[in-house]
Amino acid sequence: MRDLHPCNLGWLSYGALKGDGILIVVNTVGAALQTLYILAYLHYCPRKRVVLLQTATLLGVLLLGYGYFWLLVPNPEVRLQQLGLFCSVFTISMYLSPLADLAKVIQTKSTQCLSYPLTIATLLTSASWCLYGFRLRDPYIMVSNFPGIVTSFIRFWLFWKYPQEQDRNYWLLQT
Repeated sequence: MRDLHPCNLGWLSYGALKGDGILIVVNTVGAALQTLYILAYLHYCPRKRVVLLQTATLLGVLLLGYGYFWLLVPNPEVRLQQLGLFCSVFTISMYLSPLADLAKVIQTKSTQCLSYPLTIATLLTSASWCLYGFRLRDPYIMVSNFPGIVTSFIRFWLFWKYPQEQDRNYWLLQT
């Protein structure tokens, strides 16, 4: 399960501190959708206690982070820089996480564990955010989204090198 990722809430705070309406709207929608995802997952999850504990722990960590940024860093400019760095680190880690499957793909010579539509979506969103960061001359937005472009091209190369075999059931559905 992918919990409520700190990226949306972090970038939402960054946008609020910077007064950037686009960051605020996009990340508010993202946080709302992730919250709905968690609620739907909890509804169908057989191990609710474990998931609730993980979610509560993450929310506790996020509250500590907000307490630090909003209470212990009084200078808004320093807060903006530190929050931008915090968001960038989490965004980069999010974009680099699919590379954990790289060894498995190369070892098995199969891209079955990778999602082609997700790779396209990652390329489009990371490129859009890079361009938006470039337009604003905001290094935190621009640099943190660049790894999404790089990892997307790595995954495209893997799809080319190890094409997915169509599931036999897929062919039966086509006839």
